[in-house]
Parts: sequence; C-alpha cells; structure tokens
Amino acid sequence: MELTNLKRIVIGTKKRVGRGAGSGKGMHTTGKGQKGQKTRGKIPAWFEGGQLPLIRRTPFLKGKNRFKSFSEKPILVSLDQLNKFENKDVVDHATLAKVLKISPKRLEWEKAKVVGNGKLTKALTVKIPATASATKAITAAGGSILS
Repeated sequence: MELTNLKRIVIGTKKRVGRGAGSGKGMHTTGKGQKGQKTRGKIPAWFEGGQLPLIRRTPFLKGKNRFKSFSEKPILVSLDQLNKFENKDVVDHATLAKVLKISPKRLEWEKAKVVGNGKLTKALTVKIPATASATKAITAAGGSILS
C-alpha cells in the first residue's frame, strides 16, 4: 500500500470566498448580500443595534441589604401542620418530607422553620429551627426542641 493508492476521502474543494472571479464566490459581494452592517464585519452576539445594552439598562443594587433578595427563604411549617404527626414523634427534615409531603430536594435547598401559627396538641421532639412563639407552644404541649 502506498499513499498514491489510497482512496480520496475529501470530495471537492472548499469554496474560497472573496478571492477573485474564478473562486466561485468572488468579485463584488462574495455571498454576503448587498449593503449593510452584516456585510462589513463581525457584530457581537450581545449587540442590540445601538440601543442601550441590557447590562447597562439594569441598575446596580446598592446599599446594606443588596444581597437580601438572593438569600434563601425557609419553608414555613405552622403548628397546625405539626398536629399531623403522632404523639412523641421526632420532627426533622426526613419526617417532614414524608408526613407533610414536601419534596426532599426542596427541603435540602430551602430549610424548614416552625412558625407559631395555630395550636399544637401533641408532645413532639422538634429538630428543626423554630420561632420564639413556636418554641413556647411546643414546650407547653410537653414537647422539646433540639435544634
């Protein structure tokens, strides 16, 4: 086997644009149409035709709480919802996902917090954060907080 006996793989030659009349796409417009900005050079993908660009239209977030809007907001669990648990149960992220049918992925990203809305009638051991009013209600019902 020799190089001269190998089968040719590339069929045809590349069209050389703008290299004269004999190139196939030569002479005047070289396949770019008539006039206009796109015929004369490259335009960045983010160019908006001279309009003020999006990155300059959006204001800077200034001040003390500029990152507050991006912070995670917890899933609020009321005391009424905790009544769905059995007496003397342990309330943590895994049991919350099962009993209250909250997705475990969501609980992984946005932590849960017990809020003092409603009344608690069962003694529970709570292993998630709770507000001050929720803590009072849980201890008054005979439960405890371990967070």
